Amino acid sequence: MQETTTPASALVIDANTFLTHWQGHRGLTRRLIAAFPEPELSRFSVGGMRPFSAMALELSDIASAGVRGIATREWPAVHPHDGSTGPTSRDAILEMWDATTAVLEEMWPRIPAGRFVETDTAFGQFPGRICDFLLYFVDNEIHHRGQGYVYLRALGVAPPNFYER
Repeated sequence: MQETTTPASALVIDANTFLTHWQGHRGLTRRLIAAFPEPELSRFSVGGMRPFSAMALELSDIASAGVRGIATREWPAVHPHDGSTGPTSRDAILEMWDATTAVLEEMWPRIPAGRFVETDTAFGQFPGRICDFLLYFVDNEIHHRGQGYVYLRALGVAPPNFYER
């Protein structure tokens, strides 16, 4: 006899475990930002990619606006980050990163368990399930962090160990 489950109980990990996992990635990305020398954080690029400061701004914006949208059902707009606007110094980016971490910690408990399997339209443009949006937020961070690793190695800087989350 096959056991049935409700959509919320079918999750592989619980919400707090997911947040801990995500925050582990965010902590590693923070250490990567901190490893960048100035002014290369906001100027250096490889192969036409954006400077890592622009990528960090994007990641922070998506995380902050994303968790707010998930918790409140009101999705703030996110804007493309090309490096021409926003903070560019390492200290300012780290301060912004920490403020985003505080937003995640504040908003996460406001998300009801059933919300993770609901569908919505993220940022007014992307239809899908909340759990898939969250996976994308983490995947996007890992992708851009990989670009940051390439930048640091090209600059002769040893990046933090990727497995130390």
